Amino acid sequence: MAVLTMAPGSRSYDITVQRGALSRVGELFDLDRRVLILTDSGVPAQYVQAAAGACRTPFIMTVQAGEASKSPECWLRVLSRMADCGFDRHDCLVSVGGGVVGDLGGFAAACYMRGIDFYQVPTTLLSQVDSSIGGKTAIDLDGYKNQVGAFWQPAGVLIDPDVLDTLDARQFACGMAEIIKMFALYDGEMFARLERGGAALPADRALTGEVILRALAVKKRVVEADETESGLRKVLNFGHTVGHAIESAAAESGDPLFHGECVGLGMLCVTHGTVRERIAGLIKQYGLPLTFRGRADALLKAMTHDKKSSGGILTTVRVPEIGRFTFEQTTAADLLRESREVLDLL
Repeated sequence: MAVLTMAPGSRSYDITVQRGALSRVGELFDLDRRVLILTDSGVPAQYVQAAAGACRTPFIMTVQAGEASKSPECWLRVLSRMADCGFDRHDCLVSVGGGVVGDLGGFAAACYMRGIDFYQVPTTLLSQVDSSIGGKTAIDLDGYKNQVGAFWQPAGVLIDPDVLDTLDARQFACGMAEIIKMFALYDGEMFARLERGGAALPADRALTGEVILRALAVKKRVVEADETESGLRKVLNFGHTVGHAIESAAAESGDPLFHGECVGLGMLCVTHGTVRERIAGLIKQYGLPLTFRGRADALLKAMTHDKKSSGGILTTVRVPEIGRFTFEQTTAADLLRESREVLDLL
């Protein structure tokens, strides 16, 4: 077992990483109250029931799996469910699932009665290493990613690598995209380790556990230094400016891509030479897409709605060599032109 204490400033909390930890959820979280367990239709029922069985008064709410559930309408339904069940500010919400229910549940908890406790039980690799920690909560608006949200830190996070046994290969690969991102920024040693032996994941349980912990260490370091993304935390957006635009454009076209797949493409769009080749090698190793065909106008429109845009200028993260990063300012139009080396634009 490993316990990492996240101490960003507004609230400290423990991140427990342990195989089989889901069976200890009642010990690790304060569930002796009314608890809304928010999950989605793709989460195995046994994980939801394990959490519910540890609560004094559980209420289960299941939303449809997929990004479409990060909508204002779905967010309002979560708030209404808590109100209907008589929740007060001493009750809490537990998100059991991936990044969608984590973001949705966290934002609902941040707003209900001006903020109640919420806990994260991430069941995908991507949510375990990224979205479940750090306190970023949000919903989408008018087809654009994470346009409405709040910084609201969880009261605790439980990461049980055993739940990855039920994760399909595509979802596992999406988590690896975020891990590749973090190691490319901060941990050249682990990046090289993946190049040498990462194909053994997830079967190699020891390596899987080490990869999760090293990725969490990167996220923890950054969030503690900059909780509300006023400076350093922007580094975690590596690959996300173009990636989010691809995600929005793909959804609009009717052929959606997963978040991790889009982040992988986004990293390729803002790297060059040996760095791009090395990132592409790992992306290919996990079966993530290397190209995307889409409309240039849709991508440009999505990038102009990016939260990191200020006065038409975008701050992008660059990786001149694995393990080192810089920030660079550019325009959406210039970034799109640069992306033509990777994207097939119509």
